[in-house]
Amino acid sequence: MEPSRNKNSREPYINLFFGVLIPLGLFALYSAIKGLRFETPPPGLIILFVVTVFFGSILRFQLPRTKIHLTISDALIFLSLLLYGGSVAIILGTLEAGFTAMMLRRQGVRMSWKTVSINVLIATISVFASSTAVIAVFGPPELLMGEAVTSQLIMILSVMAFSQFAVNSVLVSVWVSIKNSETLWRVWNEYCFNALVMFLCGALMAGIATKAIYQMDYYMFIAVAVFFGLVYLTYNRYVQDVKSTAAEAQEAERKRAEDAEQHVRELEHYVHELQKSTEALRESREKFRHAAYHDHLTNLPNRAHFIGKITELIDKRSKEDHHRFAVMFLDLDRFKTLNESLGHSVGDRLITHVAARLSNIITHKGVVGRFGGDEFAILLNGVDGEIDTLELAERVRRQIAEPFSVDGRQLFTNASIGIAFGDKRYVTAEELLRDADIAMYHAKTSLSGITVFDPNMHARAVQLLELETDLRVAVKRKQFELFYQPIVTLSDGRIKGFEALVRWPHPSRGLISPADFIPLAETTGLIVPITRQLLRDACIQVKKWQEMTDEPFEVSVNLSGKHFEHPNLVEQVKEVVEQTKITPSSLKLEITESAVMDNAETAISTLKQIRETGIRVSIDDFGTGYSSLSYLHRFPIDTLKIDRSFVNTMEEGSENGEIVRIILALARALKLDVIAEGIESIHEFHQLRILGCEYGQGYMFSRPLQAKDIERMILGELPWRNALAEAGFGMVSHDTALTQLKWTQ
Repeated sequence: MEPSRNKNSREPYINLFFGVLIPLGLFALYSAIKGLRFETPPPGLIILFVVTVFFGSILRFQLPRTKIHLTISDALIFLSLLLYGGSVAIILGTLEAGFTAMMLRRQGVRMSWKTVSINVLIATISVFASSTAVIAVFGPPELLMGEAVTSQLIMILSVMAFSQFAVNSVLVSVWVSIKNSETLWRVWNEYCFNALVMFLCGALMAGIATKAIYQMDYYMFIAVAVFFGLVYLTYNRYVQDVKSTAAEAQEAERKRAEDAEQHVRELEHYVHELQKSTEALRESREKFRHAAYHDHLTNLPNRAHFIGKITELIDKRSKEDHHRFAVMFLDLDRFKTLNESLGHSVGDRLITHVAARLSNIITHKGVVGRFGGDEFAILLNGVDGEIDTLELAERVRRQIAEPFSVDGRQLFTNASIGIAFGDKRYVTAEELLRDADIAMYHAKTSLSGITVFDPNMHARAVQLLELETDLRVAVKRKQFELFYQPIVTLSDGRIKGFEALVRWPHPSRGLISPADFIPLAETTGLIVPITRQLLRDACIQVKKWQEMTDEPFEVSVNLSGKHFEHPNLVEQVKEVVEQTKITPSSLKLEITESAVMDNAETAISTLKQIRETGIRVSIDDFGTGYSSLSYLHRFPIDTLKIDRSFVNTMEEGSENGEIVRIILALARALKLDVIAEGIESIHEFHQLRILGCEYGQGYMFSRPLQAKDIERMILGELPWRNALAEAGFGMVSHDTALTQLKWTQ
């Protein structure tokens, strides 16, 4: 790129130089043609023309131990100037320069047409300058040669040679300096000064030839020319013999040197092989060391490298109380979704972009590393305080939140950051990394996405570890128990079905709420075997109640987002239905709104497969997520469940009441059933009936009960029917006119 740019910058100067030469050369050539004094060229001129143009540049020889080449063409052009005048010399010089340039191009020399033209123009102008100088000082030389004495001839030859040298060398120096971007003096001194010898020798030979022509007859001149030709050939052959002899001597010397050094080369070969093996071993050791301490994808330091660095800082901290350092642990949000939806290759490229961005942010402030997957770490040495570290963490989150361009896509992610400061309580690097990791998992549930570790987090992590161990035992021993909450038809108070709610009767801790162990089960993957067990138990129980009462009860089982993403979900549910012999339409799977919206297109495909089995689908906690209407009408679902947060606050104002009304209207438009959750008062029941809600559940009807209590309920009197009757609600359809009035308002 740089040579091309330099060439482009020189081109205007080359064009300017070429533009100056053109009018000067054309003027010289025009003057020469106009100054010709004969119509028919004499035979001597024809011979001189042929020899000069076609053979002059070929007949050359190099002066021994110099860079000077003498050509016959220079002497012949000077000779034509002395014998036939400046006009002939100018034309002859122009033709000789043009023919020589064309021959060089045919021989493969790279020469542009502009360069050819410049060479011809310089030759024309140089001969014109020489002719003009001689005529100006002495008059037409062709008229003086017959009577010129030797001293006068020498003066003519000197003026002729020096004038042509001056003009030619200056023009050539300017051309070369422009073309090669060199100084004019350096070019003239290195390349053009030698031309003075060429022109002086050419002028001398032309003078001798002129003297011979005028003082001897033509036969004598021809004899002298033949003699000099033989001398040239003999000299040329002598030079070739000398070169050949020198080459043979050099070859013999080279062979003797090769023979003498043969043993040395063999020894060097062995030494070289030994050195190469040693170098290969060293490089292999370095590569293994680098691979052991760096991530192969991002080339960032890995966990082992960080442990070594942190260990050094802990040792330094034990000796210098004032020295502080910190570790940031980063985890990319939603990376798993991006990786699975767009492919692992796109995920890998996103990881490399994140690594580069983190490195640009941290620079000299610390060390960035990758621990695998979407986990990164930053080691900050010599931190000033917690505030500065938090500000840097905020900057990291802002930068990571900016879009990444990967394969033409704009990808978005964010980072959850946990921070642990290296203080006296840390003895090993693993402890510090552990606490930073714990803080990072707390950051995932915080609003800021950044959490600084405190000791209570570690205690909580230990509790979670113990709980996880107990949870695995519970899965193996099937310690989970289902409680059932009735789903009631609001128009007549009859039981439509039940929602199966899991409880964990821990042997030592008592009854553990799902809120305490379901998130852990999702994180560890235990939610899948737990849900499969609960599905089977719920289907068996409801099948028993159906046979006991001849009522078409249905059962709703909650399905976590993690289980909903499981590739074998449909097969697992079908297996449960086949094993328990329950009617597929009696089973309803409840999925949260956010779970289906995380990956809407995949969710639609999974829901269709579930519906094809006859199993029904319900969207739980509707209104609390971020459903898009463009997707909602495409979801193959049967029921919407209004979240308890809307039902419980209907009495506090009309806003939530309007939200419930809109959800009911949307459900009617999509031909979906609606279940209101969390009904706790007669007023809420009444409001929902007026708005046209079909089903409901909540503490007004019943708390979640064990199977034996539900069994007594369905075989006896439903407790809420008497309460509703006492409140003035008969078990009939709600007031249609009143409902219509509410909708109109």
